[in-house]
Amino acid sequence: MDMSAAEHKRAASAQAARESQTNAPELNGSDILVRCLQAENVKYIWGYPGGSVLYIYDALYKQETIQHVLVRHEQAAVHAADGYARATGDVGVALVTSGPGVTNAVTGIATAYMDSIPMVVITGQVPTPAIGLDAFQECDTVGITRPVVKHNFLVKDVRDLAVTLKKAFHIARTGRPGPVVVDIPKDVSLNKTSFVYPETVEMRSYNPVKKGHGGQIRKAVQLLLQAKRPYIYTGGGVILGNASAELRELVDLLGYPCTNTLMGLGAMPATDPRFLGMLGMHGTYEANMTMQNCDVLLAVGARFDDRVIGNPKHFASVERKIIHIDIDPSSISKRVKVDIPIVGDVKDVLQELISQIRDNQQRADPGAINAWWAQVNDWRKQDCLKYKPSTELIKPQSVVEKLWELTRGTDCYITSDVGQHQMWAAQYYRFDEPRRWINSGGLGTMGVGLPYAMGIKLAKPDADVFCITGEGSIQMCIQELSTCQQYNTPVKIISLNNRYLGMVRQWQELDYSKRYSHSYMEALPDFVKLAEAYGHVGLKIERPSDVEPALKELIRLKDRTVFLDVRTDQTENVWPMVKAGKGISEMLLGSEEL
Repeated sequence: MDMSAAEHKRAASAQAARESQTNAPELNGSDILVRCLQAENVKYIWGYPGGSVLYIYDALYKQETIQHVLVRHEQAAVHAADGYARATGDVGVALVTSGPGVTNAVTGIATAYMDSIPMVVITGQVPTPAIGLDAFQECDTVGITRPVVKHNFLVKDVRDLAVTLKKAFHIARTGRPGPVVVDIPKDVSLNKTSFVYPETVEMRSYNPVKKGHGGQIRKAVQLLLQAKRPYIYTGGGVILGNASAELRELVDLLGYPCTNTLMGLGAMPATDPRFLGMLGMHGTYEANMTMQNCDVLLAVGARFDDRVIGNPKHFASVERKIIHIDIDPSSISKRVKVDIPIVGDVKDVLQELISQIRDNQQRADPGAINAWWAQVNDWRKQDCLKYKPSTELIKPQSVVEKLWELTRGTDCYITSDVGQHQMWAAQYYRFDEPRRWINSGGLGTMGVGLPYAMGIKLAKPDADVFCITGEGSIQMCIQELSTCQQYNTPVKIISLNNRYLGMVRQWQELDYSKRYSHSYMEALPDFVKLAEAYGHVGLKIERPSDVEPALKELIRLKDRTVFLDVRTDQTENVWPMVKAGKGISEMLLGSEEL
């Protein structure tokens, strides 16, 4: 049978690899792993040792180019690597042992998967002869993680280790990014083979599309230039695709209103007058009303999820044309049917879109666009983020606003946990640059804020890193204050402490007749003493007049981790709000509407 050209190429490549291995040094699997990580320019790895990975830890001990960070819980190892990846765009790397090490890491893996974060998670496994025999600390890592990874591997032969790691990094960072798990049995980490790290990797079943279809882009240009009520809606894909500059150029060129999802904040400067704020469940009135009433919608790197458009039937009740650009074809027309799908890397597609618009003689109808902006600005008059100030109780919104005022224009990163404080951070901190807002959007994982901050501080040691959290979320991974002390990662923790699981309490107030079932925190620690016990600075404030001095003190103590316990108004809710099952324009704007 004749071989195809591709088969000839693969055969030649395999032969070349075999020949190069003949003269290659023999190393054990652990040393090979370290060499592979070095070849991928990995600088940091977060992990926790255990029996199945001790050979790997021994190999790490003998090298100096990769810094290992010992966390206090495997979940935090993955979160920290995740935060590092979100802030830098590089692949984050975590290392955990078998059994409970893997199961503790699953929440972190799922968090990264839902937000499409490039990561490689290396897991230890029992020796290959013991797999399937219920050995000590054995679990089916491949089976357990399969639903929450982009891909996973079980390496049964040390000769496959190097090429598997090459594939793992390639899969993690290309196409729609995501976490990849590499499960390494203990005997594989000990066995020896010749080491050659492949320069390239070919995978017949994995070839993500990068360039958008030219004909589809031309159709999109025509539709955008014919629009009377256009809108540009962008998500985390613009951040992940490093396409913020292209988005800004497109908005400058067209002059159309623009919105970002929770995960897309910073792609468009929040201070730009054409930016309407975040949209969705807790988005601004003007962003949501514009979304519902536009006639042409350009969606870029976004997925029309339930927190953005609410009820799909309500969204579909207004006729509009939709252009959808995404690297992942499975995300297009998944929840909302679109008219012009464009599969490709968002940066490349936006560049081509901009080029074609510049070359096109047609321009949008200025009269129609001006009328549309008049309507948008009329919606803006609602001033939906306005809240009632107080001289007695600290309003959580005011803390975030003041933090933005004090850090505006500085090298600053904001992480958050999940809950009311997350939404207030998204609403009131005005992000002008991408990769400065680090939070869990898809999975909504409590406990990510502090590990995220640790990972970012190692990557960006000269930047100020603030973790905006709540007294419920911070206790999920509070043991990582110990890691901050050991590795000198001076982050600033701002806990908006209302003694409630705030978002749960808000839903119980609105939907459960104020039956606050198990949402009140009755036995909180003294966070000041707890921070001091870990070797950090603890502060507590209860009066509005103390907010600005306390935040200035946080910023002044640049080389110390500081925990600021802010006792806030317990009754504050996040507004606007779209209740479950409602349409995007069916917003509650405040308690007076209830």
